[in-house]
Amino acid sequence: MTETVVPLEGVRLDIWLWAARFYKTRSLAKQAVETGKVDVDGQRPKPSRSVRPGQALRVVRGEEVFEVQVLGLSEQRGPAPVAQQLYAESDASRQRRAEQRAELVARRDGYQAPEHRPDKRARRLIRALGDIDAL
Repeated sequence: MTETVVPLEGVRLDIWLWAARFYKTRSLAKQAVETGKVDVDGQRPKPSRSVRPGQALRVVRGEEVFEVQVLGLSEQRGPAPVAQQLYAESDASRQRRAEQRAELVARRDGYQAPEHRPDKRARRLIRALGDIDAL
């Protein structure tokens, strides 16, 4: 008996997001779709919606916004280079994320971490400052 491999016509959106490595777990992908962080062709989908090649997705992950075109389908999570072949990110999206990253780095530029942990007196002062907010 020989098995024939049938190419996938569509894959559940939450499974595709997990396989394309946008989210670490399928439940996180499902939660993102349910909370409106993923758009398919400008519409708010359900996690069970089928994704097909050629569709445009907008994925919000934390501070990052990805605008991608679906190129391939997979129901299995593989290595990152294989997952990156499942989609093509638009140049505008890539540029916008690079600018956001540069802005975050610039905001942290003046920060200098302390050389050591606070001593007993400093911890008391820190706690006292925290109590001011409770008023």
